[in-house]
Amino acid sequence: EPVAFLIGRWEGTSEGQPGKGTLRRDYERALGARFIRVRNRSEYPAQAQNPKGEVHEDEGYLSCDRTRKRLVLRQFHIEGFVNQYVEDETSRPGRVVFTSEAIENTPAGWRARETYVVQGPDAFEETFELSEAGKPFEVYSRAQLRRVK
Repeated sequence: EPVAFLIGRWEGTSEGQPGKGTLRRDYERALGARFIRVRNRSEYPAQAQNPKGEVHEDEGYLSCDRTRKRLVLRQFHIEGFVNQYVEDETSRPGRVVFTSEAIENTPAGWRARETYVVQGPDAFEETFELSEAGKPFEVYSRAQLRRVK
């Protein structure tokens, strides 16, 4: 229920360490509607803070861990990272927070956090943060998404 609002096709803009970019994202029910499949593509054209530009893709699944009574998000990134997040207890209606509990293919101790804030029935903001070992989280990117379908 806390993430059902995500079902659909979304487009938006992103700003942050990779620069300014655009993104497309799809959330759909999968495997007997037990999971939500996520497909994301973010494009950052060449710009001053990212002279080569970049295209980022990731796919993932949202699930409900009934034992822990928490949502879990698993992401598989084109760069080879695999992130497993668990819903944070700071989540509340209209604001879902996922904090990493495991990240593959990064230096030991790195953490990640994704926060989704509902801004209406067809809009939400996503903040993606990273933290090196022993350091506080820093915003890597912030995206504004609007439902297109």
